[in-house]
Amino acid sequence: MSPAPEEGRTLRLDLEYDGSGFVGWQDQAEGRTVQGTLASAMGTLLQEEAAPVGSGRTDAGTHALGQVAHARVRSSMEADRILRGLNALLPEDVAVLRVLDVPPGFHARYGALGKRYRYRIDTARHALGRHAVWTLQRQLDLEPMAEAAAGLRGTLDFRAFCKADPPPESYACRIDAAEWRRRGHRWSFEIEADRFLRHMVRALVGTLVEVGQGRRSPRRFLELLEGADRSLAGSTSPAKGLCLLRVRYPEEVGGASGPETLESPGAL
Repeated sequence: MSPAPEEGRTLRLDLEYDGSGFVGWQDQAEGRTVQGTLASAMGTLLQEEAAPVGSGRTDAGTHALGQVAHARVRSSMEADRILRGLNALLPEDVAVLRVLDVPPGFHARYGALGKRYRYRIDTARHALGRHAVWTLQRQLDLEPMAEAAAGLRGTLDFRAFCKADPPPESYACRIDAAEWRRRGHRWSFEIEADRFLRHMVRALVGTLVEVGQGRRSPRRFLELLEGADRSLAGSTSPAKGLCLLRVRYPEEVGGASGPETLESPGAL
């Protein structure tokens, strides 16, 4: 049974969204945001002010299959009713996948154990799905890109691959997986880490594409992970090719978000 209204409760909400029509997750002075859209729907359904907190920001145009938010509410409405009610109120480009009651101390951002992102590139022009890929009509060589990506595993300095204003508390991130895959003209890069810096995945992809074009060797790429300046790395790839696949948490608070299989038909 859900807590009584006067006691309050913490909800975990797992979300999927098409970022094309948003200026990002985080509320801003102007523009449509995922956070603001979710807060509005929760306020209407629960008849109280809600302030959902996300596991992290996603940039304007970035998508998510496994974003996670938490919110402290007074309502005693059952979690499954909240799930159905929110999906009836939310626009078509946002969906709530799961609503869970979690302990009061749960925090979507600080409680995360790690995240996994996918970046997609299409080297052929298409009309359908263009909002979820970087269309790059150039030849790429998988072998050096895969070699460079394999060198990302471990705890490294990503100073050369992030937006430095404002500077992060630390440039160190532990990479657990980094891999390129190719199916015909469709390319994908998946990376999982304990934390990510702003624009980090997009800067990595932009630089790895230079490796695939023969403009930079895998060795020169990996040298950037020795505290190099951002100006020495490649350009930041477009946001629309990026998707937050999942966020990992301990099993006692619901485990990882996102689809059961990352190759599911609904995956961006």
